[in-house]
Amino acid sequence: MIKDKIRTSLNEYLDNIKEDIVSFAIERPSEAKYGDYSTNLAMILSKKLKRNPLEIAEEIKKNIKSEMFEKVEVVNPGFINFFLSEKVLSKNLLEITKEQDKFGDSKINKGQKIQVEFISANPTGPLTVANTRGGFTGDVLSNVLEKTGSKVKRSYYVNDYGNQISVLGHSVLKDEEGQYAGEYIDELNKLNEETDPYKTGVWATKSLIEEAKKTVFRMGINFDEWFLESSLHKSGMIDKALGILKKKDFLYEKEGATWFKSEEFGDNRDRVMIKSDGNKTYLGGDAGWHLHKFEKDKFDKVINIWGADHHGDIKGLIGVVEALGYKGKLDILLIQFVTLIKDGKEVRMSKRKGNYVTIDDLIDEVGNLDAIRFFFLEKSSDKHLNFDLGLAKEQSDKNPIFYIQYANARISSILNKSKLKGKSDLSLLKEKEERELIVKLIKFPEIVQEVSEDYGVHRLTTYAMEIASSFHSFYNAQKVITEDEKLTKARLQLCLATKIVLKNVLFLMGISVPNKM
Repeated sequence: MIKDKIRTSLNEYLDNIKEDIVSFAIERPSEAKYGDYSTNLAMILSKKLKRNPLEIAEEIKKNIKSEMFEKVEVVNPGFINFFLSEKVLSKNLLEITKEQDKFGDSKINKGQKIQVEFISANPTGPLTVANTRGGFTGDVLSNVLEKTGSKVKRSYYVNDYGNQISVLGHSVLKDEEGQYAGEYIDELNKLNEETDPYKTGVWATKSLIEEAKKTVFRMGINFDEWFLESSLHKSGMIDKALGILKKKDFLYEKEGATWFKSEEFGDNRDRVMIKSDGNKTYLGGDAGWHLHKFEKDKFDKVINIWGADHHGDIKGLIGVVEALGYKGKLDILLIQFVTLIKDGKEVRMSKRKGNYVTIDDLIDEVGNLDAIRFFFLEKSSDKHLNFDLGLAKEQSDKNPIFYIQYANARISSILNKSKLKGKSDLSLLKEKEERELIVKLIKFPEIVQEVSEDYGVHRLTTYAMEIASSFHSFYNAQKVITEDEKLTKARLQLCLATKIVLKNVLFLMGISVPNKM
């Protein structure tokens, strides 16, 4: 990748001056006038060497002799901007049309066995909008990891064990110990033939799990595994995990309960693993679940996607995993909350009682899964998301997914009218709009790699918008079909490359690529 080659060149300079600087940035500037890439290396070095950053930047510039760049410039207060050469642009554009669907593939995670666990909602009610964002994030992240060579397992952990199952049973029976209410409870009550609360809860749980499977199918998600907590208890894996922790002296008894020494792993307090009544806590169960992940399934990396309300549980579980002997193998990604907005106001659409909106309600209301997916992926997971129902249903350029898909449909129309045959002279693509589009297209492999490293799937929505915007700018400024046959062929190849990249990025997001709109 181009970014890697720039880093290699800068590291050669550091080797020459015998400086070991690791943390410097190579960015993609938002404005073309600042280059195709830019680095702050000179400013980082200036603090360490106590020298003028502009002087250091000029030294670095002289050291770069690569034919990759049309020019390298130094600007205040010490940035170094890189402008790619025509040769590099043409070569990489041609690579897109050669590799097609494989463009953006890499082997950076080759051989890595990774589990992505997401949604994993308690099976005591329908899946709600609160589960939607994490669901799409987990699915798309799995797609990206697969594109970088990982073998990924998408897992849904079902908490079908413990007191909540009895509570669900009481709720279905509508006795005084019931706590859950709503239309779904009324429906289960009508179908139930059991009288025992626990057996009723077990039956109701199975029914709700089947409904959850139908819902995630509507979301376009296919889990490789629906793992039942009850099977974990039967297997003895939880007791085995607790035994390991006890043997390593990470457990102690206090007030009739068994505690994990979570503070030793950076937590703000120790955590209960077994309550005084003998029942395991969620953390106790998770100890066995994660031992199963690493010991039995032998995952190299596990990524758990949780709601933001579980923030306080992170250090405890990471501590347990480290204590079990798998330090650094668990990542936990938190997903912030979602508010549904209609006409500028928060709305609740569910006909069911209770303070929630189901995923099925949302899909029925919007009627466009592509828009739903795009909007839920649009912001960084650590930021609150407002989902605008009106905009999601809009079929115009105001709706970003419509704008992106329309770019692809427009390209399809162009390519269908004018068949691309023979080789193209891509050096003819010299116009500003052409260059900006090419630069955007060839950065796709870097976007994929970055998402695989920091799990920021929102980068894909931003990138798709940038591609669509650049294409529309090119199309509006330059004629694709001209009287110059060679120029026409070059521009048709640029259109084809754009279509390929748009298809690839939308595929990663689980969004369709219609050729007509």
